[in-house]
Amino acid sequence: MADFSVNVRGSGSVNIIDLKGYLDAHTAPELENAFNKLIKDSKFKVVVNFDELKYISSAGLGVFMAYVEPMRENSGDIKFSNMKENVYNIFDLLGFPMLYEFFKDESEAIEKFNAQAQP
Repeated sequence: MADFSVNVRGSGSVNIIDLKGYLDAHTAPELENAFNKLIKDSKFKVVVNFDELKYISSAGLGVFMAYVEPMRENSGDIKFSNMKENVYNIFDLLGFPMLYEFFKDESEAIEKFNAQAQP
């Protein structure tokens, strides 16, 4: 079994998903479960913190593609933070920066959500 964990925590109206280890076809269902629970709980503003993620496969990338639409349809979004260069390069190669916002730090992503909520 691959070394992987998902931790979901709240920061006001924004929820943070901390990823650790290796996100691949075997571990992607854990991340899907986290997104399903957030949607069930009507929590649509999500920052994914990649600080401790070492590897992501196409199956892992597919999870984000599957869940961004329901988040955006409910006035939310998925933003990425704390990504290591080797992981970012995979996202960049596939054009993700055109679809998602990337932040160096989790607090910057949270601030962006809070700024968008202001009238």
